[in-house]
Amino acid sequence: MGQSYWNGLTLCGSLIVAIGAQNAYLLAQSLRREHHLAIAALCILFDAILITAGVAGAATLATHWSWLPEVLRWAGVAFLMGYGLQAGYRALFQQEGLNDLSASPVSLASALATTTAVTWLNPHVYLDTLLLMGSVGVQQAQPGHFVGGAITASASWFMLLSLGGAALAPWLQRAVVWRAIDALVAITMLSMAVRLLWSA
Repeated sequence: MGQSYWNGLTLCGSLIVAIGAQNAYLLAQSLRREHHLAIAALCILFDAILITAGVAGAATLATHWSWLPEVLRWAGVAFLMGYGLQAGYRALFQQEGLNDLSASPVSLASALATTTAVTWLNPHVYLDTLLLMGSVGVQQAQPGHFVGGAITASASWFMLLSLGGAALAPWLQRAVVWRAIDALVAITMLSMAVRLLWSA
């Protein structure tokens, strides 16, 4: 279980900490303690579905097309390098933290609908989970453990945002905090890209 699980945990953890629409919305709702647990649960469910589909789909196709694993390996290297370099750039030059995300109260149905929209209408979700996670996951000795590690990272992050949003907000508004996070993301992704590049 060890290495495959750890690879899934670190890769998903590196991808998910970037503040995008989904994370920002969950954080904003957690600051107001407004449906934040339900939103976090829905985010975890969506990630589990997407990550599993990405790895399972890539693995299934690989059994029919012998050349696919090599293509996926190079695709994974390219994506990891791209994400890593972008994170490194932000770590060096980012000047802003998380902006204030105040808004009017919303119903539970509206909150869940918004969560669904910011998840499934975001093209980066498909790049991250279906393509990147799939291309890396299919290379693992134990793809199922890779999926388990990725879902663990996803669940841990969303629960952290949900339960700790109010405490984290003052820190997340500081650019230096996001620069440190991006530096860690860059190191993790680039090191995984190198390992994937030199894998058999």
